[in-house]
Amino acid sequence: MRVEIGRLARARGVRLLGLDDIDSTNDEAKRLVASGERGPLWVVAKRQTKGRGRLGREWISPPGNLHASLILSDFGPQRIAPQLGFVAGLACLDALRALSGNSSRLALKWPNDLLLDGAKLGGILLEGVTIAAAGGSSLPPIAAVIGIGVNCDSAPGDLPYEARALSALRVGAPTAPSLFARLSDAMVETLDVWAGGAGFPALRERWLALAAGLGGPIRVMLSRGETIEGRFKTIDASGRLIIDTDAGARIVDAGDVILARGGAKLLEQSDARA
Repeated sequence: MRVEIGRLARARGVRLLGLDDIDSTNDEAKRLVASGERGPLWVVAKRQTKGRGRLGREWISPPGNLHASLILSDFGPQRIAPQLGFVAGLACLDALRALSGNSSRLALKWPNDLLLDGAKLGGILLEGVTIAAAGGSSLPPIAAVIGIGVNCDSAPGDLPYEARALSALRVGAPTAPSLFARLSDAMVETLDVWAGGAGFPALRERWLALAAGLGGPIRVMLSRGETIEGRFKTIDASGRLIIDTDAGARIVDAGDVILARGGAKLLEQSDARA
């Protein structure tokens, strides 16, 4: 599998580090940041031996699937870093829709899962790495590492939720290299719209138009053990989930999400933003 940066990304100075095997593209990106790398740089591997999602959950990473991480350090104030998960999700879906022509089968699950026919197609892991700011530098005190995993060729079957691969699309299904090339350009385009947070209202509307389960039943399990049930109302101006419950509206920053349709569980959990 040979991957290449898209034309637009290359013209903007985005670089690529292509690897065969690595423990985790996010971990490699974090090591590069620690050694002075500031990006924009994609780290892409054919296979991960220790791929992971949120809270260290295993992310099965066989050859043929996309395993990629983007290093960014000039995105704006640290407080807006969580919005990059929405930027990445929209860029992924834009790339998938452009390549597959199956837009009606693709959706986004709050805050950063990719769905195909309601099953998990991919996920995004957003992490921050503290960096030492140079004197007079406008760079934030962190670099962002945006990890993206997409089931292109195969999907794991022994999970507590349903997963699916792009190969289920059969004719015209994007491969990992073709998806990455388009994704690298789509990230540049979406970051341009986002504009360091100024364009997030426009991206929020785009995200809501693609959101799975909007207006339907939802259950969120919080890290402190509380479970919230209600109806998925919207996301707010910063991307937080708003749930209508019997006791009133609840705002959620992060949690494991279960969407329901006709009482049936769609996904057991999603990787909430870092």
